[in-house]
Order: sequence, then C-alpha cells, then structure tokens
Amino acid sequence: MSKQARSRPAYRCSECGWETAKWVGRCGECQAWGSVAEAAAPTMRTASAPVTTPAVPIGQVSVAESAFRSSGVPELDRVLGGGLVPGAAILLAGEPGVGKSTLLLEVAAQTARYKHRTLYITGEESASQVRLRADRTSAVHDELYLAAETDLGAVLTHIEQVRPTLVVVDSIQTIGASGIEGVPGGVTQVKEVAAALIRVAKTRNITMVLIGHVTKDGSIAGPRVLEHVVDVVLHFEGDRNSRFRMVRAMKNRFGPVDEVGCFDLSAEGIKAVSDPTGLFVEHHSKQVPGTCVAVTMEGRRPLLAEVQALVTPTAAERPRRTVSGVDSSRVSMVLAVLQQHCGIRLHNHDVFVSTVGGARLTEPASDLAIAVAVAGATFGIPAPLGVVAMGEIGLAGELRRVRDLPQRLAEAARLGFKVAVVPSERTKPSGPRSPESWTIDGMQVLDVGDVASALALLRLTNGRHGALRPLD
Repeated sequence: MSKQARSRPAYRCSECGWETAKWVGRCGECQAWGSVAEAAAPTMRTASAPVTTPAVPIGQVSVAESAFRSSGVPELDRVLGGGLVPGAAILLAGEPGVGKSTLLLEVAAQTARYKHRTLYITGEESASQVRLRADRTSAVHDELYLAAETDLGAVLTHIEQVRPTLVVVDSIQTIGASGIEGVPGGVTQVKEVAAALIRVAKTRNITMVLIGHVTKDGSIAGPRVLEHVVDVVLHFEGDRNSRFRMVRAMKNRFGPVDEVGCFDLSAEGIKAVSDPTGLFVEHHSKQVPGTCVAVTMEGRRPLLAEVQALVTPTAAERPRRTVSGVDSSRVSMVLAVLQQHCGIRLHNHDVFVSTVGGARLTEPASDLAIAVAVAGATFGIPAPLGVVAMGEIGLAGELRRVRDLPQRLAEAARLGFKVAVVPSERTKPSGPRSPESWTIDGMQVLDVGDVASALALLRLTNGRHGALRPLD
C-alpha cells in the first residue's frame, strides 16, 4: 500500500509550484484556476559537470561590472536605487495606455545619447509606429536600434548582431518561442522567453528591461515565477483622467523597495516631476470649510495632499458615504470616532471625501486630516490657513504617532506652511491638556493627544472638550 501511494503521480501548479497528490481545479497556494497539471516524474539524476568559473572568496569578487549607470531619467534612477545595473533584469508592469512604452522609449533614447548602444524590440507595434512616437518625443538617435519581432530566436539574433548595453522588450507577452507548447503570453511561453532573455542578460552583461501586462485586478499577467526570476519589479500607476504618473518599486535587489518616481505624461512625451506636491494641493486665497492638508509618505518621499469633504443633510434611511482617493473603510472608521467621541452627528448626513489632483492616500497618517475636513464641512467652519494635520486615529479617539515625522514636518515647512498638528509623544493621553509646541524651520508644531483636542485646537468646537457646535 505504501509503495502504491508513493508511486501515484503528483500534480504541480504552473503558477507557484505547489504540489498535491490529486488533481484539483484551483491551486491551494496561489488560488489560480486551471493551473494544476500532472508533473512529469524525474527520469534521471543530474551528474556533476565542469564549472564555468571557480569559486573565490567573496571579498575578491569585483563589483566594477555591476556599477550603476544613469538611465538619463532622474526619477527612474531614484526608484532603481541609482540607475541601471549591467546584467540586471527589470520588469515594468502597468495598465494599458498608462505610458509604459513612452517611458522606456525615453530611457532608451537617453541611454543612446550617452553613447551606449540600445536595442528596442517591439512586438505590439510596427517599427513605423514606434518611429512616429520617437519623432513626437524627440527620441531619435543613431545609437538607438529598433526591431519589430515576435519570435524569440529572432530577438536573440538581433541581440547577437547589435551587441547593445540596454535591451527593451515591449512586451514579453507578445514574444513566442518556437518548439514550446502554448500561445505567446501563455504560462509556458512566458517562462521560457523570460528564462532565455535573462540568461542572455547575465552572460553578456546587458541590462534587460521587460514590459509586462497586468490582469483586470492589477496583478502582473503570466506565471508568478516571472516576478521571482527578475531583479527588479516596477509598477507604473496613473489615472486616465490625469497626466500624473508614478513608478513604484515592488522588488529591488539593488536599492530600496516601495520607492516612487513621479512623471508628467503629455503629447510631447514623459517628463520627470521632481517636486509633485503642488499637483495635490489647491491654493485657496481664503479660508474654505471642509479642507485640510495631509502629509503622506510615498516610499521615502514626503508628499502633501489636500483632503476635501462635503457633508449634506439627507432624508434617506441609509446616508451615502462616497470617497475618492482615500480608503473607504478608514473613512468609515473616522466618521464613527467623530460621532462617538467628538459629538458630531453624521447618521442623517451624506458624507463625500475626496483628494485633489488624483492623489491616493492609503496610509493611516491621513486620518486626522480627514477628520478635520469632515468636521469643518459639518459645521461650516474653515480650518486656519497654512495648517497641516497628520496622525492615525484609534478607535478610542486617541492620536497615534506616525513614522518619519521629521521628514514630513521639514517638507511642510519648506512649502511655507505655518502650523502643523501632530500626535503627542505620549502613548496614552489623559484627558484635555494644553498642547505642547515647538518650532521647526519657522513652522510651529503642536502635538495633541486625541482627535477631540485637535478639533478644539483648530477652533472647530465651542471650547468644551469633545462638545462641538451644532450645525446652523
């Protein structure tokens, strides 16, 4: 019985490699449908083979060949940790039309201007279509070579003939390998194409940049192993209704993870935005109720974004809670805290919360700015001009400390804000107290222990702790 059990065929998931003794329709590890197939049994053991290079002490390994080289796009260098690394495999994924091809065509052109030969392989467009885009964005250069191919063998031949230092493949889902089962873009094809291109990049010390498609839920299309074998995974994000784009590092073997770069996409091409804060803050000439500026961290970069709120009475049994650019669950939590601990009755009001310029606030540090905006919109009382608020709100109404507070305060002071409301250093605030304050770069910093004290400090109350003025 045990021999029979051991000889039963095993089934393996082509996405993540999960194994099971019987066939199932859905992988138990990555939850992918239709990816479990019978795994071929090993027929022989691998024998010893000659080594390509002898093993040496790690201190004797030269790092000169893996030095960073600028891509010509400063914001992309920031995300990559310094620039392009010879022999690195970079995967750039994003939604259709977000500007992936435009960005990498600009990178290829800038690399060619540095006298580094570049090869751009297009499998989605014809060569003439790419040339039209290059003319529009001023990306034509003698060291930039262009080829329209969809066969892996032809791509490898082009690399052999051109001998570039940078290769851009647009996109890996359109390249197919002859002799391999499946259509281009399938799991087997993508794995084989990626393995061949990465092998060439490592052996010839070529920087290989691969453009990848995404599925409707935003994940990278193809097998999960594709993200494991590459050195860097970048996500290109942006709203179709806005020119603002962001490149975010999800995996980086040569630099920090979760770093972001900001770009402006227009008909003339794509340009780096070194100071994007002005895109997310509306400059009001007078005080406006229902607005507050938050300071969020995108990677290691502080960004200021304005939160706007609108509160209107409603006769509906279930009032509306509509958000744009913020997390709906956190907004619901903030509204519950305001009603329970600050006396703001919102059970018969519609609440709308949005950000300016298409900014997305996902971290809890923007909770206090949302609370200030909602309170101001409820009572028609504007927050003072030149005020920023940051802090995570707990269910007991307390304000929790946020990370990288000095960097956030320095950015707000640089942009001319006069007052910052931040959480107190105390872990457990004990009732109302006078806020402590200090000054940083000419900006006054006030720390408070709970959200009710913060609203009272901004004169959104009638002076009694936790009791707010009624709506007129």
